[in-house]
Amino acid sequence: MKVFLTGGTGFIGQPLTRAFQSRGWNVVALVRNPDSPQAQALSKIGAQLIVGDITRRESIRETMDGADMVVHNAGHYEYGLDKAARQRMETTNVMGTDNVLAMAHELGIQRTLYVSTAAAFGDTGQQERDESFTRQAPCRTTYEKSKTEAHRIADRYKQDGLPLIIVCPNSVVGANDHSSWGYFLRLYINRIMPPMAWSPNTIHGCVFIEDLAEGIALAAEKGRLGETYLFSGECLPLRQHLSYWSQRPGAYKPHIWLPGSLAAVLFTPLEPAQRQLGLPAFISRETVVGSSTNWYFSSHKAKVELGWHHRSAEAMWLAAIDGELELLTKHRQQNLIQRLNPLENMD
Repeated sequence: MKVFLTGGTGFIGQPLTRAFQSRGWNVVALVRNPDSPQAQALSKIGAQLIVGDITRRESIRETMDGADMVVHNAGHYEYGLDKAARQRMETTNVMGTDNVLAMAHELGIQRTLYVSTAAAFGDTGQQERDESFTRQAPCRTTYEKSKTEAHRIADRYKQDGLPLIIVCPNSVVGANDHSSWGYFLRLYINRIMPPMAWSPNTIHGCVFIEDLAEGIALAAEKGRLGETYLFSGECLPLRQHLSYWSQRPGAYKPHIWLPGSLAAVLFTPLEPAQRQLGLPAFISRETVVGSSTNWYFSSHKAKVELGWHHRSAEAMWLAAIDGELELLTKHRQQNLIQRLNPLENMD
């Protein structure tokens, strides 16, 4: 089985590659820069690197041709972007998805899988939702908007006859995470996170990176063409998620809880300063908006049809923190900004 994979150098890419390889599949990973640390790490675990760019459709034609399966995992996830970065996100998430799926359709690929997101369904409210749920709230962040549009594009190709499976992860966490979760976790283990948070009762269903990778591989292996599968971990209020962090050494447990609207106002002016320091604006209005949205999704379908399972929220957070603490030993001689950013090379 030859799998053409996009997004192999991203957060999900390496564990997903390993999950595919455990099934005896050959992974051909599309990369823009084969000399980057992330691409070299993929090569070391056995992926074949091919150069291309999902935003340039013709650059992927020759390398995709002959694949048994296409897995489109590439995407840009970040909050607090400036105008130029928002445009790049739109190009990657929307145009990139259109290009990959269009090429798979044109080349007659027999099995294609698109990694969307639970955010494409929108705010659930405090009621559990499944794959039959339709959006009831407007998009609240640039990421949510771009991935919702990309999801619509995927649905259109599916209706046009592309043999497609769509998987929708809820928020993904793990060691070396580049999302806001990862940055706040590193604030915590570096003992500089203030004892303050916001929107304590919003529902989140974070999923551990290794569990998700196995779920995507199961969907690629067993999923029914034309179907969508949600992958969510244990859904709990934000207050309970953060309570597990105190089982490991770090900063103080949050005891000041702000209304989301107030936190958004306070964080907006901090965005440019973070970018000037060499950090993404993870303390941002969009971070507050995203984490003040309920993401209460059921993974019952994936569990029944694919045999998927996930660890508890407590086990997930302890594994993520333990992983970050291990990586912290590689940051010891670095300055604070370097310790907050994820490592480019985890070897």
